[in-house]
This record gives sequence, C-alpha cells and structure tokens, in this order.
Amino acid sequence: MAVVTGAGRGIGQAVARNLGERGATVVAIDLKNPEETVDLLTSGGHTAIGLTADVSDPEQTAAAGAEAIGRFGKVDILVNNAGIFPFYTIEELDYDKWRRVLAVNLDSQFLMVKAVLAGMKKGGWGRIVNLTSNSIITAAPGLSHYMASKMGDIGFSRGLANDLAPFGITVNAVGPTLTITPGVREIHPPEALEAIAQAQAIKRNALPDDLVGTIAFLTSDDAAFVTGQTIMADGGYAR
Repeated sequence: MAVVTGAGRGIGQAVARNLGERGATVVAIDLKNPEETVDLLTSGGHTAIGLTADVSDPEQTAAAGAEAIGRFGKVDILVNNAGIFPFYTIEELDYDKWRRVLAVNLDSQFLMVKAVLAGMKKGGWGRIVNLTSNSIITAAPGLSHYMASKMGDIGFSRGLANDLAPFGITVNAVGPTLTITPGVREIHPPEALEAIAQAQAIKRNALPDDLVGTIAFLTSDDAAFVTGQTIMADGGYAR
C-alpha cells in the first residue's frame, strides 16, 4: 500500500496515478479534495481511497495513518509530497508565516513517518521519498523560509536513512525545479516560467510527469541499495 500526501493535484496526483498503475493500493491524502485523484485511479481499475487531512497537524496525521492502515494493512511506500511555497521578503515574514511553512514542508514529513513506520519495520521493507526542492541550490529571492524547510527535508532524509536501513527501509529525497502545476500557474506569470526554462539544461518547463520516473525508481526493488540520497530532477537547473 502506498500513501501520497498533497495528492489532490499536481506532482502528488501524478505520483499517485503512477503507483496505482504499478499495482499499488493508493491512499491519496490532501488538505482539500483528494477525490479527483481517487476518481482518476478507480476509473482505471485501480484501488484507491482519499483522505482529507492537514498533514502538519499531529492529530490529523496520526488519524489518517491509522485509517489507511486499518483499511489496507501496513504501508509499504510513503511519498511526502505536501508543500507550500509562499513568497515573503524577510520584512514580510513573521513568526506565524515562518512556522506555517516549516510545519507543512518539514513537520509533515516527520509526522507521516511516525504514523506509518511501525508496519514498515515489522514487514522488513519500505520506501520513503521526501520531496525537497532545487531552490536550495538556485536560491530564488523571497524564499528563505521555504529553503530552510527544504534543506530540513534533506537533513531529515539523510538522518532517517541511517536509522531505518537495518529494517530494509530506504529513505531518499527528490528535488524538482518549479513544476507546472495548477498552483504554480496561479502565481507565476508566463515570462517567469520561461526564464526558469531557459536557465535549465533542458529548456522547457517541468511537468508533474517529469518527476514520476525518479520517484518510481526510488520506490521500487531496483533502488534497494540507494538510501540517504538527494536527486535533483530539475532539468539540469542545478548543474
């Protein structure tokens, strides 16, 4: 069984779809409406349910994990994709805004791991993929809070890889470039998207499906000897 957070649209939806196509039962978790993803999967003959939860909230996350396990047994694959990326200068950034970004982008990964880990350890097999960002290298302005959270995702992944390797569980991080999702289109003008494409070695904007192959590998048996790594699937922006 595979759990994907932030699965209602964008990268999370593409990853959930791919996991379902590869035979996994999928639990799609999203703050708003995961049903579009569930409909996409079930219409293709795959098994999936949607859970609405704020994965930065300890109680909601624990409840979502318990419901997933109660429905389908242990979690084999966890993809921590949920994230937010508001732009704030340091003058605009107050503590509440700082904490919200850290909670959604970093705390949620810790909370989801805690919610599903026992079954993975008992089963002796698991794959955890945490989404980070190439912004930790490219350093876009107005994102100090976001970059801090995404550096935290990498540190968490590397440390967790040490702790879980004895149980047959791998932990890796994947860093996309700015990816064309509904949320990105809402806040980025076309000229900004084109500038990002031109800064990459592969001079087109990333789509959610461009992340799928990397995550598919890291959640497979083929990646059994890969852990604690960060892969920038960003079209060669960070090169």
